[in-house]
Amino acid sequence: MSRAAVPGLPSRYPIGEQLPALYADDDFAQRFTAGLDTVLAPVFATLDNLPAHLDPRVAPTDFLAWLASWVGVADDPRWAVELRREAVVRAVELHRWRGTRRGLVEALHLALGVHAEVTGDGGARWSSSAGAELPPEPGAETLVRVWPAREARVDVDRVREIVRAMCPVHTAFRVEVLPAPPADDEGR
Repeated sequence: MSRAAVPGLPSRYPIGEQLPALYADDDFAQRFTAGLDTVLAPVFATLDNLPAHLDPRVAPTDFLAWLASWVGVADDPRWAVELRREAVVRAVELHRWRGTRRGLVEALHLALGVHAEVTGDGGARWSSSAGAELPPEPGAETLVRVWPAREARVDVDRVREIVRAMCPVHTAFRVEVLPAPPADDEGR
């Protein structure tokens, strides 16, 4: 992230106009301060537009990685800029659902544009009644089925990357790629 001199960007606060009257007609003083204005104009422009710089929907592209680091999002330069903006905007929501089926489905849809279905609970079991027998041992594997939505192809390696990042550490998982949406999930 850098803000450098922008040729021709006028300063809203020219230093030469703020000098004492003695220097108003001094050519050297006016040229010298005009050079400083060129350096300071991007700083003033950034400060004047600071709220826009902190809003990921309109922030300059080079600020997105910085904003993403604030909310704990991995900024992937392979993504389109609009997708990177959406990831930063939705970061808090996705963190809230991290480690859940919903969070995994939402993350896969956001990052890869795929639909997903998650079955299995990673081997957890419990009983809602104190002192009761535990339910039968569940399968220790979570099954993640994905099918294309906005792209015709599903990148299995990237799906595995996201599932690995979003699932609890102890969870074993398997990824299946389906060619078309399951019949009961169309329109999802």
